[in-house]
Amino acid sequence: MSQTPAPTSGLRAAIERASLPVLLRLSRLPRAVPFVVLLAGLVVAIVVGGPLAVVLTALVVVFVGWLLYLGWPRLSTGERLGRVAVLVLALALCVTQAFPR
Repeated sequence: MSQTPAPTSGLRAAIERASLPVLLRLSRLPRAVPFVVLLAGLVVAIVVGGPLAVVLTALVVVFVGWLLYLGWPRLSTGERLGRVAVLVLALALCVTQAFPR
């Protein structure tokens, strides 16, 4: 079942327009490249630790959140839950790295 999103206006339309050039560049890459880059960023963050780890993890959180925001109207409930879970886990990792015991 395909959902046809309603036409957007306001802030969402402005973010979608601003995001279009980056999304077009990303769409030209092989599908695995963005995933591998994000995974590598998280692995480096875990191995390195410190302030660099917080920055790398925060970049992953921002990127995943941005993609989730853009795709939200077109995602099914299951897809939304999975992406929100990934976002929450990355955010938890970021907070844990920023405020260690």
